[in-house]
Amino acid sequence: MARDDAGFIELDGVEKVFVVRRRAGLVRRERREVRAVDGISFKVPRGEMVGYIGPNGAGKSTTIKMLTGILVPSGGRLRVAGVDPSRERHRLARRIGVVFGQRTTLWWDLPLRDSYALVRRMYRVPERRFRENLDRCVELLDLEALLPVPVRQLSLGQRMRGDIAAALLHDPEVLYLDEPTIGLDVVSKAKVRGFLREINEELGTTVLLTTHDLTDIEQLCRRVMVIDHGRLVYDGGLDGLHAVGQSERTLVVDLERELPPIDVPGARTVRTEGPRQWLAFPADGSAAPIVAAVADRYPLVDLSVREPDIEDVIARMIQDRDSSGAVPDRR
Repeated sequence: MARDDAGFIELDGVEKVFVVRRRAGLVRRERREVRAVDGISFKVPRGEMVGYIGPNGAGKSTTIKMLTGILVPSGGRLRVAGVDPSRERHRLARRIGVVFGQRTTLWWDLPLRDSYALVRRMYRVPERRFRENLDRCVELLDLEALLPVPVRQLSLGQRMRGDIAAALLHDPEVLYLDEPTIGLDVVSKAKVRGFLREINEELGTTVLLTTHDLTDIEQLCRRVMVIDHGRLVYDGGLDGLHAVGQSERTLVVDLERELPPIDVPGARTVRTEGPRQWLAFPADGSAAPIVAAVADRYPLVDLSVREPDIEDVIARMIQDRDSSGAVPDRR
């Protein structure tokens, strides 16, 4: 990997401080500084797909807004493809695509097809390349039936698919995604994940993904970064995150009748409710031997595996991290 590609996205001690003024009496106003991003440093190589996660208010969206040039950092150094986003925002705009979960970049009263035509003109995409990109997005994201529909009539899940397509029509080198599977059903989520995996592998698009859906991270990202209170508290693999956070998956078991708590190696029963029981086991372990043991020893009707809530994983990790504040790296 070339040296420039190794630091395709690079942050060095980046900070963002907001000044908040609030009433502190009848006349007097109190001035307070809120440090949304507090000295974050990391590098993302060209072509990598990275999960960027954390609790609400942790600083994820603020980071992405600085990466796109919408916000100017209060301190530190930031580069995307060798460009300072806040100083060369228009130049960078042609090289990035952005999807903010609850905010559409499409034109509300226009059919989806017309919104895409406007995107082509804005970015001056050659007609042939635009058609190739649009056909690819329409097929992989199942948008054909939605092209004549005004954006305001689309469901949240349909609009999200439409927004993802719009962000990729001009062949961006970097794609920032904020909750790209929000509002999608299981089938649509699978389509979006497959599409993102394909553009990353075939086109080498660098992807920074923020999400609360742990399955998005598991299926798309080898690397995950965790931010909390504006600070980077973890940078490494997903297995390492589970290990640091001591997270657990849950096996929900429905038995033929009510029985005492299930006792099998590798899991513990944490809850019972009639014939239904909940068993916890380490998230980085396999469910197969536990399922086999339950099926062998108990009158089983049905079962399902529930993934750990990403907020709980992060909360445990933050509680248990070293008081030194060092960033764990489990790559």
